[in-house]
Formats: sequence, C-alpha cells, structure tokens
Amino acid sequence: MATRDDIIGFCDSLLAIGSFTDYGPNGLQVPGAEEVTKVVSGVSAHRELLQRAVDAGAQLLIAHHGLFWDFHPRALTPAMAERLRIALTNDLSVAGYHLPLDAHREIGNNVLLARALGFEPTDEPFGVVKGSPIGCVAEAPEGVDAAEFARRVREATDREPLHFDFGPRLVRRIAVVTGAGNSEIHEAIALGLDAFVTGEPAEHVMADAREGGIHFFAAGHYATETFGIRRLGELIAERFGVEHEFIAVPNPV
Repeated sequence: MATRDDIIGFCDSLLAIGSFTDYGPNGLQVPGAEEVTKVVSGVSAHRELLQRAVDAGAQLLIAHHGLFWDFHPRALTPAMAERLRIALTNDLSVAGYHLPLDAHREIGNNVLLARALGFEPTDEPFGVVKGSPIGCVAEAPEGVDAAEFARRVREATDREPLHFDFGPRLVRRIAVVTGAGNSEIHEAIALGLDAFVTGEPAEHVMADAREGGIHFFAAGHYATETFGIRRLGELIAERFGVEHEFIAVPNPV
C-alpha cells in the first residue's frame, strides 16, 4: 500500500511538470482515496476508462489525456459531470500527464516509440510546443530499409499506418512527435531527416512529404501514445509495490 500523495509527488517530480506550459493541468485533477493498492493507467480519461478503472478495483487512474482542457467549456457538460460522478462516487483519484510525458527523455512517448522502431534518440531538440521541445530525433546509422521501417511502425503501434512513401530507400535519421504532431513535418524536412512519425495526418502533409522527399507516417494519435503512460504505471508499481494495470480503450484516430 502507498499513499496517493506520495505517488503523485513522485510523478510530478519525475516529469518536472512545473517546467511546462500545457493545454490543461498536469498532476492530480480529482482527489480520491488517500491509500492506494492498485493503479490503472490509460491514454484518455473518458467515461469508459474511468468506469473500467473502478471495476478493476483501482484507487488511482493516471492518464495521458486528463479530464480538463483549456478548450473545453468552463461550465460542466452532462458528459463531464458523468465522468466526475464516476470518479467522485467511487473515491477514484484521477491524474493527467500530457506534454511532460511526451517530452521525457527516458519514459516519454516519443523516445519509447523511437526505440521500439530500433532507433536511438539523440539530444537534439525537436518539436517545440508551448515553449518546450517535446519530440525527438533518433538515428540508426547503418540504416533501415524503408519497407522494413514501415513494418516496424505497423508492429509497434499494432495498426496499419498512413504512409506517404516519398523518402529515401534507407532510413537513417527520423523524428517522432506522437499524437497531433503533423505540422512538425516542416522541421523534419528542414533538418534533412529521412522519415517523420506522428499520430494524426493533415491535408497538407502529402504534398509536404512529396516535395520535401521524406517518409511521413500517421500511425494513430491513440496508438502512438500508449507507450509513456504504460511505462509510468509500471514505474509506480516498481517503486511503491502497488498493483498496476494498463487498460486499453483503442481509438482509430
């Protein structure tokens, strides 16, 4: 058993949440039970994930996409009220870690996906969002055949990516910005990279990729962002001796 506040303090410190400006609050968003024996991790704190966390016997849910966002209405909608009702009536604490988890150099979404593709992240800053570089540049100096690289993207994300195949036959240097990072393709082209991997596409990126001579992969916002939150849950379990379960609620976007 561990305390909620000890776990949240560990996460806040590990991810240096005070160093980031974000689209919503990072850290504890709904306080529930003070004692924790089970933590559930998941990508997005919507009704299904909240209810499944309760059904799994968790006292703490940690999500990459928390409950509250600057672009949401300030007054509670019926859907948000129901989400909060599930958490509050079941004493479930809810925490969210967004850009700090994308950016982390050991357990972040971007570095973990790059490593899953067989590439080693460099120290080069990439993909500045809200004043902080959250993406990563990674390399495999010996090169990976483009068809093999596409297979690795498919295998790592467990879905068929949208691939604009305009890059070189050998992929040596890539950039990764998980989620909705499609506009960072311009930085990848400017750096002369061979491939850019993100979650969501945009209309402009097909022409950008063709004219920039780069491979573009959109492998799903959800699918590219399971890595960091799952690893954070595993670290909590290792450090505090609590049970951890990652609950998948797949989203085709």
